[in-house]
Amino acid sequence: MDNRVPPRATGPGPRRRDRHGRGMRGPIAPPQVPLAASRADAFADLVQDSVERLERRWPQLADIDFLVLEVPRLDARAEQVWSDEAVPLGGVVSARDGQRARVVVYRRPVEIRTKGRDERAALVHEVVVEQVAELLGLTPETVDPRYGED
Repeated sequence: MDNRVPPRATGPGPRRRDRHGRGMRGPIAPPQVPLAASRADAFADLVQDSVERLERRWPQLADIDFLVLEVPRLDARAEQVWSDEAVPLGGVVSARDGQRARVVVYRRPVEIRTKGRDERAALVHEVVVEQVAELLGLTPETVDPRYGED
């Protein structure tokens, strides 16, 4: 009863199944199905939809970069300190030294404050409108007349 089976030599590449031959055999959904998109990709699509909606009214937004970051970072050079204030949902970086202006939306703080896709899409649009308004020096209602409507 002492039949020891020598271990199999593993080939190059990651091990795809467990020792019983079970495990992931392939992707759960094909790439063209919305289920295959990651949360980060879906969030970036919400930001892009909001930007496209605003670009119809404000063509100068084509000169602004819109970015999605996971969370706001603490910049040691600016000597920021932690405070009890709320975590920002977005930010603006003005154009300087030949760089284009940027509007940043922070994905995780927005996701934490929303429950569903529709609520998330509305909050993303509000954040984008507020940041564009700050960058252009206008009120959010001027940038999007439907701002603040539920």
